[in-house]
Amino acid sequence: MSDALDDLIALLDLEALEVNLFRGVSPDERMQRVFGGQVAGQALVAAGRTVDDATRHLHSLHAYFLRPGDPSTPIVYEVDRIRDGRSFTTRRVVAIQHGRAIFNLQASFQVAEPGPEHQDTMPDVPDAEALPTFNERAKPFLDRFDPDVVAWITRERPIDTRPTEMPAWLDPKPRAADQDVWIRANGTLPDDPLLHVCIVAYASDLTILDTAMLPHGSNWHEEQFMVASLDHAMWFHRPFRADEWLLYHQHSPSASGARGIALGEIYRRDGVLAVTVIQEGLMRPMRHGEERPR
Repeated sequence: MSDALDDLIALLDLEALEVNLFRGVSPDERMQRVFGGQVAGQALVAAGRTVDDATRHLHSLHAYFLRPGDPSTPIVYEVDRIRDGRSFTTRRVVAIQHGRAIFNLQASFQVAEPGPEHQDTMPDVPDAEALPTFNERAKPFLDRFDPDVVAWITRERPIDTRPTEMPAWLDPKPRAADQDVWIRANGTLPDDPLLHVCIVAYASDLTILDTAMLPHGSNWHEEQFMVASLDHAMWFHRPFRADEWLLYHQHSPSASGARGIALGEIYRRDGVLAVTVIQEGLMRPMRHGEERPR
């Protein structure tokens, strides 16, 4: 297992402060605000640790990003045990910093039940092993960036991401609002199903909003737009392992009102649809001389 993945697992191992109350920390990060996937993953850990029935697994989450997170301050997660029914368990989690809510999540867990089955077909794309790694993609372009950015780009990452085409942050020309990215934890994970769900929730926020920016020739390191996740929803259909290759098929049907929306389908390598994702994000044009918040 990579050191970066060890660090992510440690990041998701929240400290229990009291019944229904947990505390999480953030990595030492100067390049950005608290990553939204981190807060979502930690909130899911908090929710999951209040579900006593191990036969109930997460089937959906709905979350809102309310304020930017401060990476220098711990985040407190308060869990509301809304309902424990015969088939479903519902939890609400509020993430708090400096006395204010920065994130709100509602999660639902369900016992396994039989029922009708159908799914979309996984797109036909190159295998993950046939594609360059993140660092192999970036290496020819590193002279474009300042040394601090190069260090951030080339650092070890907990999630191995392999897009099937050149990512927009390296080639920002306008293109269709579609992308396919193979994702996998950068090492072997323990068998805890909740951990695998939380790792994929973390990874699901890495690229999805980029999809809405593809037609506009923009990317995260340029100052064209103020970009931030607004809300995030996921539905977990079938079991998966986050340390095995998953295809993240993403499409943005619309951008308007300084917001963009993107849809994602996460497939197992055997073609089984495991997760559906929807996110809306802020895409506010930057005024001349305005600095993007960090």
